[in-house]
Amino acid sequence: MTDSDTITGLLVAALEEAWAAIRSHHPEVPDVVLTVGAGSTGGDLALMHELFVGGEGLQRGAIDVLGTLLHEAAHGLAVARDIKETSRQGRWHNERYRELGEELGLTLTQHPKIGWSLTTMPEGTRTRYRDQLEELTDALVAYRRREPDHRSGRKSNNNGLAAECDCGRKIRVSRTAYDVGQIICGRCRAAFTSAE
Repeated sequence: MTDSDTITGLLVAALEEAWAAIRSHHPEVPDVVLTVGAGSTGGDLALMHELFVGGEGLQRGAIDVLGTLLHEAAHGLAVARDIKETSRQGRWHNERYRELGEELGLTLTQHPKIGWSLTTMPEGTRTRYRDQLEELTDALVAYRRREPDHRSGRKSNNNGLAAECDCGRKIRVSRTAYDVGQIICGRCRAAFTSAE
């Protein structure tokens, strides 16, 4: 068994292949050093851009992982073109970000708190990256599970999922109830959304 035949090797190879495919369609997207891990990245200066893929995000499947790569490629394109595409310490994605994301083949929806950051991948983009999606699907056999909170000795949390609407009201609801469908605020008529 070679290094690339391990689960990690196959995953890294699939992610690198997907990034290379994005760059082949959009040459201005910068090359990156791929980091796969479970924590946050530091602020060290590097000679290359860094693409961090968190282990927890891998459980969402190939389409969402490739969507994340395209999302990050749009940020890379902004750097290459010297475009200010975010504000509020990188949390708010502005109209220029939406244009870059659409150029890369994403469909973007505006979120009231983070701007044009909610991405989906339309069928045409899925077709363009069909080979990479197949490779990612085969490679995504391992991902990091959330660790239990050992501070209290419990393995689950009964506090539920925190969600907030446009007018700032906050609720806690079980993940199961949240996943059933939108929960609408009676005051502002917006859906409660969770950052989790």
